[in-house]
Amino acid sequence: MKNHPTGRTAQSGIMLLEALIAILIFSLGILTLVALQATSIKLTGDAKYRTDATLLANRLIGQMWVSGGDLAALEAHFKTGGDAYNDWLSDAAKNGVKDRLPGVSDGTASTLPLVEVTLTPTSALVKITVFWRTPEMNAKEPGHRHIVTTQIAKNL
Repeated sequence: MKNHPTGRTAQSGIMLLEALIAILIFSLGILTLVALQATSIKLTGDAKYRTDATLLANRLIGQMWVSGGDLAALEAHFKTGGDAYNDWLSDAAKNGVKDRLPGVSDGTASTLPLVEVTLTPTSALVKITVFWRTPEMNAKEPGHRHIVTTQIAKNL
């Protein structure tokens, strides 16, 4: 007959194994929390950039609304390259838009905001596209864009 260990000798090392398994489970939980925190920070930064792009576009739309009722002048002045567009862009650059939206107004034509104005007899359809590239992105990545479309009616 074989002698089977009983008592303490049969249990030796089980406590150590249980402790190691508990430490492993705890460590996986902590790593999961760290990963969630990193994802949360990234998503918060992305939301900030989208908000800044919206504010930039809305500032231009506000300037369009108070510019007067002449739709042809609105198209000439506010479309990409117009004098009001250039004033808006330089004012935005002075107010730190380049810091808030990396890649915007850095002189590269592909990252400058685009403004399209389409005239109808009684209104103007305005489409503003703002581009930006987050600091983590490299120059080869396409970047982000935010499009705001609005209709500005003729003042009667």
